[in-house]
Amino acid sequence: MPDKRANGGQVLVLNCGSSSLKFALIDPRNGNASLSGLGDSLGHSAPSVSWKIDGEKHSAALPEGAKHTEVIEFVVTNILSGGGILRADIAAIGHRVVHGGEKFSHSVLINEQVISAIQDCVALAPLHNPAHLQGIEAATKAFPGLPQVAVFDTAFHQTMPRQAYIYALPYELYEEHGIRRYGMHGTSHRFVSERAADLLGKAKADVNIISAHLGNGASIAAIQAGKSVDTSMGLTPLEGLVMGTRCGDVDPGLLLHLGVRLDYCMKEINDLLNKKSGLLGISQLSNDCRALEQAAAEGHQGAQLALEIFCYRLAKYIASYHGVLSHVDALVFTGGIGENSAYIRENVLNRLIGLGYRVDETRNLEMRFGAEGAIEPPSGTTSTPKVLVIPTNEEWVIARDAAQIIASGNSAASGQPAGGS
Repeated sequence: MPDKRANGGQVLVLNCGSSSLKFALIDPRNGNASLSGLGDSLGHSAPSVSWKIDGEKHSAALPEGAKHTEVIEFVVTNILSGGGILRADIAAIGHRVVHGGEKFSHSVLINEQVISAIQDCVALAPLHNPAHLQGIEAATKAFPGLPQVAVFDTAFHQTMPRQAYIYALPYELYEEHGIRRYGMHGTSHRFVSERAADLLGKAKADVNIISAHLGNGASIAAIQAGKSVDTSMGLTPLEGLVMGTRCGDVDPGLLLHLGVRLDYCMKEINDLLNKKSGLLGISQLSNDCRALEQAAAEGHQGAQLALEIFCYRLAKYIASYHGVLSHVDALVFTGGIGENSAYIRENVLNRLIGLGYRVDETRNLEMRFGAEGAIEPPSGTTSTPKVLVIPTNEEWVIARDAAQIIASGNSAASGQPAGGS
């Protein structure tokens, strides 16, 4: 039977990272957040929690070594109660889960089978899935009996065709070990594709877009008729674009060279590619795009080079996805960098003049800090592809999915893993 708590209730959204926990209390009907916050430096010497409720900002220190359980307990005891929010007003808990492998093509109600499946995907997301499992366990203790829903980053990309997700490796590696392209940021790509359809006045199934989610982690997706048909991240979040500290695409032979010729161990290689590369590694200064833009303007050559490589690689991917899609209705920029960096957007679009892209400098500068809209020249001045800036809202997608699943009460929401494409 449908869960009555879904009618008008809010959803507590939890996004557990390896040493952080983002949380928000979302109205799934409109995406409004009455509460949002972050537990940071979890498991370290000076963990803390900061939050905003009804527009007021607060912060507090946590006990040394505090982890996800302590943050959730703090939220329940000190924030929800102190903010006058009744636990009975919470209809469900929605969890962001990075990797669901081929087991899930949609969000599901969490049960023991789903927990086991998430555990099976730990090797594919070793920094993220264990944290998600800790969050699920902590939420179960804090909210016994409250339905919990898993929303997977990889689910949206399960519509990719085989030629997009199969690597050119011995096929038994896919058959026996599931080695293939999975993609990430699916919740964000899904949200902006739906929002782009609204802005373009089209149905979701009638829209083709290229979606660029640019932040410390970055990925790009080709979306045909509202469904993902290709994406830049692969088996793990390491493949694809240059990112804050991740290298993106490199010659696989580099790994052999590092190990055999330079005597790197596997941990050193992993740290190098995931934590010391990307914008940080190139610039030798920072992984923060804002800091790099300022330094580049002041003549820092490392910052200039890092930004040039970032934009060059992104432009190459955008151009390649024109060969994937039958046509492109719009290019969409989203994520912290995509939504706020006029410099990155203009640099990338100037590299794509051969495909007809143009940028309106005034509009581009206006599209920051939550602004939404087009940044190509006004209609009639020239024939150019649409370019949209759309602030992503992954939390709303998670809340919406959670509310819909517990309200439906049908077998599709029972927690049974769904098959891949």
